[in-house]
Amino acid sequence: MQLEIRGAEKLSFREKQAVILKETGNSNEKIAKRMGVNTATVATLLSRARSKGYEVVIVISTNLGLFGEEDEEEV
Repeated sequence: MQLEIRGAEKLSFREKQAVILKETGNSNEKIAKRMGVNTATVATLLSRARSKGYEVVIVISTNLGLFGEEDEEEV
């Protein structure tokens, strides 16, 4: 599984860092510790990123075995 951030070019480097950490399930407290900032800064970064209108898309492999062996066959 991969995350794709559409509109990432609108975000600053620090906003991208905060978004990636948040979208991978980290709390604001964990993000703050990892980035070396306080939680208010994390909240500001995430708020600014949201206002710029990014979209996170989850890219999942198509061969997950959800439909049995026919996944292996070409349609």
